[in-house]
Amino acid sequence: MAKIQTDQKQANSLRKWNIGMGFLHLSQGVAMLLLSSSFSIPVIGNFLNFDIKSQSLKPVAETIFNLRIGPAVAAFLIMSAIAHFLVSTVLNKWYLKNLSQHINIARWVEYAFSSTLMLVIIAMLVGIYDLAALIALVGLNASMILFGWMMELHNQSTNKTDWTSFIFGCIAGIIPWIAIAIYLFAAGEGEYRAPDFVYWIYFSIFVFFNTFAINQVLQYKKVGKWADYLYGEKAYIILSLVAKTLLAWQVFAGTLRPM
Repeated sequence: MAKIQTDQKQANSLRKWNIGMGFLHLSQGVAMLLLSSSFSIPVIGNFLNFDIKSQSLKPVAETIFNLRIGPAVAAFLIMSAIAHFLVSTVLNKWYLKNLSQHINIARWVEYAFSSTLMLVIIAMLVGIYDLAALIALVGLNASMILFGWMMELHNQSTNKTDWTSFIFGCIAGIIPWIAIAIYLFAAGEGEYRAPDFVYWIYFSIFVFFNTFAINQVLQYKKVGKWADYLYGEKAYIILSLVAKTLLAWQVFAGTLRPM
């Protein structure tokens, strides 16, 4: 992809966008901290214990710590706010330089943290509490995001778009959603069935996670307005706000409202 020149008008527009989005994320994060209940979910470890009576090893579940969901939701909103404020102020020149080269490193770093925390919250809401399993999901989701970074970095030096990083990212990214789906749908209609709001969270956030990939495809295929890399950049900003807002308030409505 050819480099682009970001003029002063575009630079000012992007700066205003990022400042505005920063305040929208921050205000919601603060609201989550102030309004949320103390609802928490245990993070457990399954350890082996030798049972003397049966002379066999048996797993024993122990709570390692409890994760308060309200502050966790606030955290991914505040992460985005910090990123937007940084690229609109002290990191603005670096940000614009990267955009001129069709890459936004700040975006991928922020997503690696915020979207991964979002995924962990969703996983825990369906019953994935094991620490090792959560760490694996963290690694897979972060890898997906870093493959997005690699996609932009690699294609700076190619004449024809190389989709290898994109494909590997899709493979890494789908696995956590399959794991969550197993827990969500294998429970059936019995007493272990997740509340309805969890199903809405799963489907809505899954759709929005995929729209980020679609946005990147449209950028590299140069479809319509996406031929301008900066149009795709603004699309990323909007998608990030909508996805985080949707997850935050769905979780709030389902579990965090004060009783």
